[in-house]
Order: sequence, then structure tokens, then C-alpha cells
Amino acid sequence: MFRNESIIWKLKLIITCEHGGNEIPSQYLNLFKAHKSVLESHRGFDLGALDVFEYLKPLSDYSKSSTTSRLLIELNRSLHHKQLFSEYSKTLNTSEKEHIISTIYVPHRNDIESKISSFISKSETVLHLSIHSFTPTLNGIERDCDIGLLYDSRILLEKQFSAELKSQIKTKSPDLNVRFNYPYLGKADGFTTYLRRKFKKNYIGIEIEINQKHSKSNQMNQLLKDTLLVAIKNVTINF
Repeated sequence: MFRNESIIWKLKLIITCEHGGNEIPSQYLNLFKAHKSVLESHRGFDLGALDVFEYLKPLSDYSKSSTTSRLLIELNRSLHHKQLFSEYSKTLNTSEKEHIISTIYVPHRNDIESKISSFISKSETVLHLSIHSFTPTLNGIERDCDIGLLYDSRILLEKQFSAELKSQIKTKSPDLNVRFNYPYLGKADGFTTYLRRKFKKNYIGIEIEINQKHSKSNQMNQLLKDTLLVAIKNVTINF
């Protein structure tokens, strides 16, 4: 149940993962023939993110993930974004791009958007957690964070939820460095940002970013996963 200012609403938890893998459909493999190392790097997918998604999935009322590489099409960007197609896929012609959009991008995002709409139409409040991971070092600069909570600071409920989640994480694992809107801003172009504009009420969108230094062989550290599971469970019960 969701409690705020003496109002009690039903809370539905949706968990998604937009960058869970580095798969490329066979008809586009030629684009990456000479770039396999890039596909296997943090640029190709979010290392460990799918593992965390699968671990947290039992908590959710609905969940959906994608294992198509972001280097083919970036599911966490708007259609107008200049990085929707990477330097490897932007060479495709318009027809090929439209096919990728209609068969990969639209189904993933529309399924999630439709589920949110269905919950909200029943006067339920949706908490959407989008699971991501980030490279420990970018452009030679070390990123000083274990878990980043990305949200829109102008939205009180997102701010409150993020504060409660950080508190719960720190209670279970005090050594973890949890930061708000780091290493990215929660209001930057992204799926949750789009959904906030679409659903101005009864939607809470949080991106959880986890440092890939905690990932080994695409599996995230067990203690960190346990910490997130317990923290999310406690917050959603009491929030």
C-alpha cells in the first residue's frame, strides 16, 4: 500500500531492464563483424544488470527486459534522440531503421507503457524501477559511486522514495556509496522521463544504476543484490 498525506493508494511495482544483453539479430551481424570487442564491453550492454533484474523480478507485479544490444537501437532514448542508433547502425537505410523500431523498440516500450496505463486506469499508483549499470571509469575518470538513484528532483514522491531507498540500502550495507542523480541526471532523456510526461499522476519512475565493478562474468555481487532486494521490499511495504 502507498501512504502519503493520509491518502492510501494501491502500489504496483514494475521492474524493467532496457540494456540486458548484447544480442544482434542475424540480419544485422555484418554491422558488428569487426567490432565484437565493443559489443562485449559496457558500450554493448549493461554488465550485470540483467542478473539484478532477474533477482528482483519476484518482487514485481509486472516485469520486462530486453537483451538486444543498445548499439543496434537504444531503448532508453526517445525516437528523436541523436544516439537512438549508434555509429554502427546509423548507416542503415530508412526502411531498415523503421523495421528495427517497429519490431524491437516499439514492442518493448509499448508493452510497459500499456501495463502502466492499465494499472493507473484502476486508480493504482505505479512504481517503475528501471535497472541499469555503469562503467567504473569513463574517459579516465573514476566514478565514485556504488549505486546511483536517478529521479526527477522536481517530483516530491520520487524524491521521497529515493531518500527512503537510500536509507534502507545504507541500513543493510553501510559501506555502499549511494548517490542521487549520479552518474547521470534522472530528468535527462530516457524511458522514465518519457513516462513521467505521459503519466503526470500516479507514476513514480526511478532508474537504479549499479557500478559494474561489482559485476563478474555478468553476475552482480550477491550481497549487493540481497541489499537491493531487502531495501526495495521494505520501502514498498512502508512507503
